[in-house]
Amino acid sequence: MIRIAAAIAAGFLAAACGGEPSSEQAPAAALSADASQVDEMAESDDRYVAAQEDAASLNAIAESFVKLALAAGEHDPAFVDAYHGPVEWAEAAKELQRSLDALEQDAQGLLISVRRANGDEPGIRGAMLEKLIVAALTRIQMTKGDTFSFNEETRLLYDAVAPEYNVAQFDTILESIDALIPGEGPLSDRVDAFRNSLAIPEDKLEAVFDAAIAECRKRTLAHYALPENERFTIEFVTDQPWSGYNWYQGDHESLIQVNTDFPIIIDRAVDLGCHEGYPGHHTWNVMLERDLLNGNGWIEYSVYPLFSPLSVTAEGSANYGIELAFPGKEKIAFERDVLFPLAGLDPAKAATLEELNDLRRDLSHARNHIAREYLDGRIDRETAIDMMAKYRLESRERAEQGVRFIETYRGYVLNYNLGRYIVEGYIERTAEEAGGRWAAFETLLTTPLSASDLAGD
Repeated sequence: MIRIAAAIAAGFLAAACGGEPSSEQAPAAALSADASQVDEMAESDDRYVAAQEDAASLNAIAESFVKLALAAGEHDPAFVDAYHGPVEWAEAAKELQRSLDALEQDAQGLLISVRRANGDEPGIRGAMLEKLIVAALTRIQMTKGDTFSFNEETRLLYDAVAPEYNVAQFDTILESIDALIPGEGPLSDRVDAFRNSLAIPEDKLEAVFDAAIAECRKRTLAHYALPENERFTIEFVTDQPWSGYNWYQGDHESLIQVNTDFPIIIDRAVDLGCHEGYPGHHTWNVMLERDLLNGNGWIEYSVYPLFSPLSVTAEGSANYGIELAFPGKEKIAFERDVLFPLAGLDPAKAATLEELNDLRRDLSHARNHIAREYLDGRIDRETAIDMMAKYRLESRERAEQGVRFIETYRGYVLNYNLGRYIVEGYIERTAEEAGGRWAAFETLLTTPLSASDLAGD
């Protein structure tokens, strides 16, 4: 917005001054202009001044928002997922340790300010900034002990509400999987056994992940020019509620951690390589830092509040990015021809694995249903674990980890599956006009759009 306004102003000044007129030429130019031209120039000048004032106001609000997020993170350790702004702001948040009551008042004041600055027709920056402040206020209230229903929580935090699900549809999918993986005993045990037969041996993990990530990166760089210094480190860890995590460090660097609490199945190498790396979280964070923070000077993108509307794009694009990088049969072909041999696994099982994964993707929404039922108090923890084992086709141990994730991150779960479908709908709707799916995806990654924007609501 600032750069466009500046260009308009530069054009106006060049036309009014005739390049570099002398002081004697300027009055003649002014006298030769008729009344309508003078009015147009005045209106242009007013628009430029107004644009500067709006930008200055949003800059101040954005700075206050970053400081609010850092202060909230002192009470809610999961809130700030990444920060690469001024060090002194983070130090001040630690030193001051402002109370939650004070932070709630700050957030309410910021909300009033941003709505006043936005007016009746907020620009794209102001609209997202308002939603970020609403999410921060909500999370502060939750940290204080306020409770919201699952749907209200996700609406306020992520600008998204999961639909109501018909459990019978999930059961129909289970019937198809039962036919695919026949045998005795519970279906979840059979699926778990099949998938575990495709676990990457521990001594092959590094080689398989290196190959998978290299391919994800190669396919992404064929479409995007990322900064020369972009890089990441990968670590294998244990005792976490998630299977993989990207910790963005700033300056185009990420730390990617992979949880080895359970055997890592061969298909997870490409999934995590794309999701956490290319064109997923790492690529998105690099573009945000390069384009919105450094390019536009929008300081609010120096912090990533996990519980915010940004997470719909973060997780939805990371999951959709797998299909974008490996369309059609390309993923299973790469896994069968490259990764299976590297891991010493039987490539004859690749076709069954692909079919199973297609069916399990449709089951992923069961996680939203289970989370909503559990967090809203309609089922207890044991029932939630049983349902996770049944509909996620997992062992009890994995199901317990899944419920632990819900307890830790609550409504965040919908960003993975609902977010993916929202992103997919946006890409398919805009790809032709943008010049292809990769171009539409880049627009998505570099434009502050929330779920309702992406869905066209």
